[in-house]
Amino acid sequence: MDEDRRAARHQVLQVAAELLEEGGSEAVSTRAVAAAAGITAPTLYRMFGDKGGLLAELAVHGFERYLAEKREALSRSEDPVADLYRGWDLHVDFGLRHPAFYLLMYGTARPGRKPPAADEAHALLVGLLDRAAADARLRVPVEEASRVVHAATTGATLALIGEEAPHRNLSTSTRLRNIVIGSITTDPPAATATDLASRALALDAALTIEDGTAPPLRAPETALLRDWLHRLAE
Repeated sequence: MDEDRRAARHQVLQVAAELLEEGGSEAVSTRAVAAAAGITAPTLYRMFGDKGGLLAELAVHGFERYLAEKREALSRSEDPVADLYRGWDLHVDFGLRHPAFYLLMYGTARPGRKPPAADEAHALLVGLLDRAAADARLRVPVEEASRVVHAATTGATLALIGEEAPHRNLSTSTRLRNIVIGSITTDPPAATATDLASRALALDAALTIEDGTAPPLRAPETALLRDWLHRLAE
């Protein structure tokens, strides 16, 4: 795609984003977007196919905005657990500031149809959890922890979006955040026998971080070791 076409596409997405923020997905009709962008409907169809294609691109645009904010906010801390707490608040705050985008990003998900930016957002969470595990701060395996945090943050944000702004009580999110993250993390240092789970997960994380990739699971010894580490963490 040449620069002119890329710039034109970006301009249309900006116009569509404004309509989305003002009136929700119902306001993002192909006719309305074409008129606001100063292009013809056939031109819009050539760019995005149909309204479904346009909304899919807007979801990607939303994830990119979300990731840009989150990377910036989480780039300075050396405490992965503190970043988990801050990441939760950033997630909820983004949803409440951009409810139409958030509903498009998380409220219309279909199995097997996630934009690459959604995978990058998930990878950001997994990266925090990997760091927590490496610091012996995680009580459960990273995969399980990521599912729990994702489900809880998404549920909390969608619930708050569904409430009228004057009646929203953000302490609901804070209370749920403290319960969820408190249930999957442990306080430093992990220095007693009761911290066996976090130590096992720290070793598992160390094996992964050693060269940036997980050891090959086809190796019987490696597979057995990782299986026992996860059993110890249960």
